[in-house]
Amino acid sequence: MPSVASPAPVPLLLVVDDDEGLLILMAEALRAEGCAVETARTAKAARTWLEGHTPDLLLLDLNLPDGSGPGLVAALQPDKPPVPFIAVTGQGDERVAVEIMKEGALDYVMKDTALLELLPTIVRRALAAVAQEKALLTAQAEHKRLEREILAVGERERYAIGADLHDNLGQQLTALELMCTALKSEAAPHPKLAKGLDSLGRMLREAITQTRALARGLVPVGSDPDALQIGLTELASRIDSLGRVHCVFECPKPVLVADPFVAGHLYRIAQESVNNALKHSRGKHVTIRLTSANRLLTLSVADDGAGLPKSRSPKPGLGLGVMQHRARAIGAQLEVVSKRDSGVTVECHLSLPPLKQCPPIRVPPPLRRPPPPAVACS
Repeated sequence: MPSVASPAPVPLLLVVDDDEGLLILMAEALRAEGCAVETARTAKAARTWLEGHTPDLLLLDLNLPDGSGPGLVAALQPDKPPVPFIAVTGQGDERVAVEIMKEGALDYVMKDTALLELLPTIVRRALAAVAQEKALLTAQAEHKRLEREILAVGERERYAIGADLHDNLGQQLTALELMCTALKSEAAPHPKLAKGLDSLGRMLREAITQTRALARGLVPVGSDPDALQIGLTELASRIDSLGRVHCVFECPKPVLVADPFVAGHLYRIAQESVNNALKHSRGKHVTIRLTSANRLLTLSVADDGAGLPKSRSPKPGLGLGVMQHRARAIGAQLEVVSKRDSGVTVECHLSLPPLKQCPPIRVPPPLRRPPPPAVACS
C-alpha cells in the first residue's frame, strides 16, 4: 500500500501595523494564500505575543507608535534567535528600507496601491528563502553529527587495538621474557645457550617497551576530567627527552575536560602541532600551554623557529588540514599565527559546557577479548 505524504505545515505569520484597516486587508490576503496569520498594532503587543510564540515570518511596519527604524526588530526579540522578517514601509522611506535590509530583513514592501497585489508573492519568496536556510542548517547539523560519529568509530577502534596490544600481545611478550629468565639457570652449563637467552630476553624487553609505547599512542588520554592535562604533561616530557628541542607544558590552573572525545582530539591537535614544530621549525623551544577562563578553553603550541614559508601559507598541509578537521568535529576554532623568524603558534579555542548541565559525549568502550591463557614458566 503506497504511503500517504503528510501535508505541508501551514506557515505562521505575525503582521504588525498600526493602521487597523490595512492590517485587516493584509491578514486576509495572506490567509487566502493558506497562511496562519496573527496581528498586532503596536510593538508592545507584538513583543507580548512573541514571548510565547515563534512565527515563521514577521511582517513589520517600521513606523509604529511605540517604536520605529532598524532597532525595532532587536527590541522586539532581545532574548531569542531572530525571526525572519519583511519590512513594511511607507512612501519616502526607501532609505530606511535599505538600512533595514542591511540589518537582516529578507525583503521590504511599500505601502502603495500595489501592496496587496505584491504582498503574497513577496511572502512566498521570503518563506522559500527561510525554508532553504532551515534545510541548509539541518544538513550542516547532520554533517557535523556524522563527522563526530565517524571520528568516534575511529577512536573506538584505536582503543580496541590499544587494549589488545597492552593486554594480549604485551602479556604474551612478558610471559616469554619470564620464561627466558627461568631458563637461564638451567642453561648456565652451556655458555653459548645462556648468551643466546640473554640476547633473546633483551630483545623481548625492547619489544615490550615498543608495544607499550604503541598502546599508549593509540590511547593517549583516559576518561578522567584531568586526563588531558596528564597526557599533555607526558607528551612534553617525552619530546623533551629526545634532546632535539626543549619542550615544556604550562597549565597555570587545573583545566578539566569531562568529555573524553573532546580531550582526545585536543591531545591529537597538540601532538600534531608539536610534530610539525620538530619537523619544520628548526627552533630550540616548544611550549604547550593549556588555559581556561570563563569556560573558554585555549590550547596553544608555540615554537621559536623560522616560521612558515610564505609559499606554504595559502595551502595548508595535510597535518594542518587534519587539525582543522578535528577542531571542527568538537566545535572549536583553530588559528595558526606565523611570524618570519619568530616561530609558529597554533591556537585552539573551545567553549566548554557547564559540567553539571551538559553530559559528555563518551566514546563507547572497546569490546574486550578474553585474556590469553597463562603460560607456565619452567
